[in-house]
Amino acid sequence: MNRQLAFDIPPLSALRRADFFASPANAEALAVIEDWPRWPNGRMLLVGPEGTGKTHLAHIWADQTGAEAVAATDLPLLDLPSLAATRAVVIEDAHRIGGNRAMETALFHLYNLIRGKARLLITATTPPRDWGMILPDLQSRMQATGLTHLNPPDDALLSAVLVKLFADRQIKVPPNLITYLLQHMDRSIAVARDLVAALDARSLAEHRPVSRAMAADLLDRAGPQ
Repeated sequence: MNRQLAFDIPPLSALRRADFFASPANAEALAVIEDWPRWPNGRMLLVGPEGTGKTHLAHIWADQTGAEAVAATDLPLLDLPSLAATRAVVIEDAHRIGGNRAMETALFHLYNLIRGKARLLITATTPPRDWGMILPDLQSRMQATGLTHLNPPDDALLSAVLVKLFADRQIKVPPNLITYLLQHMDRSIAVARDLVAALDARSLAEHRPVSRAMAADLLDRAGPQ
């Protein structure tokens, strides 16, 4: 493929089950998500640091259940009874509502409306005890909800993600590049995504292929990893 011209076209990004790379870091969470019919009371919290694959797992679950996905911070703006009437709901980044009474109240009401009627998946970077909630009733409900963890990605997972990210952008990379990146980048899928995008942009701007030297210079300019 001729990559001389830099068109502003986003790369292909797949969030299907077939595109999810299982590893020891995420195997337990994946098993829980796929076993959703047996969740206690039909509800589950998916907790893990940024860049560990929560959004991907949430998409997998939404595809399987027909769930509607919403940001936790948007809940005060939504028609909660209508949302609760759907078959399943994903609430993303619930940790961001801690300390905001309107957002906490909306989640509390939605949680009660859904009870016994729909499936519910909530994602967050930390367990509910760390959200800084001001509503005791919401805190008690969150802490009583089943919880599964995603761990930071291991080498096997990060390597597979990097290979896929380069392939999505149709970038052929030298064999030693993936190993080099694993040794020098932060351990995050989000960082991997940003790094591949930066390498792609620089390759297009400079009209030369992605290389280990290019990656080293990019990481040096970004500071300590």
